[in-house]
Amino acid sequence: MSEAKLLFPEFRKSRIRSAVVGALAVASLALVGACSSDTELPYEERPVEQIYNQAMDLMAEGSYQKAAIEFDEVERQHPYSVWARRSTLMSAYANYKVNDYDNAILASQRFISLHPGSKEVAYAHYLIALCYYEQISDVGRDQKMTEDALLSLTVLITRFPQSEYARDARLKFDLTRDHLAGKEMEIGRYYLLRHDYIAAINRFRNVLTTYQTTTHVPEALHRLVECYLLLGIKPEAQTAAAILGYNYPGSDWYENSYALLAEQGLEPQEDKNSWISKAWKSVF
Repeated sequence: MSEAKLLFPEFRKSRIRSAVVGALAVASLALVGACSSDTELPYEERPVEQIYNQAMDLMAEGSYQKAAIEFDEVERQHPYSVWARRSTLMSAYANYKVNDYDNAILASQRFISLHPGSKEVAYAHYLIALCYYEQISDVGRDQKMTEDALLSLTVLITRFPQSEYARDARLKFDLTRDHLAGKEMEIGRYYLLRHDYIAAINRFRNVLTTYQTTTHVPEALHRLVECYLLLGIKPEAQTAAAILGYNYPGSDWYENSYALLAEQGLEPQEDKNSWISKAWKSVF
């Protein structure tokens, strides 16, 4: 299923065909003043079908910001109608479309809080994860959004493993972890260049223990070889190289590590008591 299709709730094309709306949503005090948009319409009492249909028309036109305001108006004027429940999630999606991630997240969280038993809760979690995921910055910047994205994706995958959103969430989960590992590598390389080898080792160690399935592991092992040789701790350097050679025998990182050891008359050799060996075996 394409991501574009995933971004639309099933009721996205629903319009109210009658002025009579019989179903009621669960009452909650949280609905009072719960509009998610920064702009509120002047209060003008209107039938729920008029407001909701206007919002849907604006969605169809691509006027997502105006649509979000109208969906919020459904909540404000008709908080107990079934259309208020639908409007909350549609407002979240409309805000997402114009990159108003804060309001999209707030509306999604409100939907989850008010309607925990709804079949659309999985979608609300997915939308929250997307909002964080799309704000991930390059590894040179703060990674708070990346961490929030990882947490949101984990919640979705754990709670709704069979949902239609789970597959895409797993792909994004792997990419997010790889991004966080890249941040650790960047910091580790910074410390290495400053000759702060212990601090560098701690960062490369975190890649091995926390992000061992990411693409950054071969370089992390090589950097450990570098650091330990510079510190004169040869058995650890040999262990890192041995594990690198066994798992990534054709990589440039292994060739570089092998050359560094050879310069000192050493060869890759695993020390079973090394933390590197134990950390590797604890995961694989």
